[in-house]
Amino acid sequence: MSSRKTTEERYRAPALDKGLDILELLSRQPNGLTRAEIVKEMGRGPSEIYRMLERLVARDYVSRSIEGDRYALTMKLFMLGSQHPPLRRLAARALPLMDGFARRTHQSVHLVAPERGYAIVVAQASSPANWEFRLRPGAQLDLLNTGSGQTLLAFQSPDRRNETLAIWGGADRVRHLTAMEPSLDDVRTRGYRIGDSLQLVGVRDISVPVFGPSGDAMAVLTCPYFEQLEDTQAADVETALAALKEVAESLSIS
Repeated sequence: MSSRKTTEERYRAPALDKGLDILELLSRQPNGLTRAEIVKEMGRGPSEIYRMLERLVARDYVSRSIEGDRYALTMKLFMLGSQHPPLRRLAARALPLMDGFARRTHQSVHLVAPERGYAIVVAQASSPANWEFRLRPGAQLDLLNTGSGQTLLAFQSPDRRNETLAIWGGADRVRHLTAMEPSLDDVRTRGYRIGDSLQLVGVRDISVPVFGPSGDAMAVLTCPYFEQLEDTQAADVETALAALKEVAESLSIS
């Protein structure tokens, strides 16, 4: 027996391995799996799988469907990862491009990422003009009532959408989201969102998704655009949109 195998056997943690096996299995299933399907795939006893699933649900790594018969990954693993180098690398990569956008358009821009049913501002670039509107990094945004949040919702996969709904809970937000579906469909069709700010009068939010390898929006770039009568170098809306699309395409991962 090799020394590597001996070491692996010495430090085995069966319960941990079982939990990781479940997480890895569910990560490959876009529609989740029933408990019976998980038992069959893993070749383990129903009772041990049930206990492990219950712990993963209790710790919010796995969600159970409303009907109670299907399990899927939550966003918790994503959020744990987003607190560490991947998200920092995205922000570090985005900032020079965002600064370039701000200089070209004389408009500010911020980058948001999803976090447990909300959107968090992870990077921001300021306009060189005298006037601007900006959001501070770390600001928490509502998904339903902001241009950035609605753009994230529009480009979430059905599974990610279900995870968001599970985190929200409550019928009011579900009804609100259902009523928004036509406008979200329009955002998906266009590939971006331009609309009046839902918080400030006179500001138009231009939001463009940044796609991850799974095809979901892993982040959104938003320019809180407003007209500056004295700044002849300020870009018009169409120019700002085109420039923001360029930044988003550069940051997206195929």
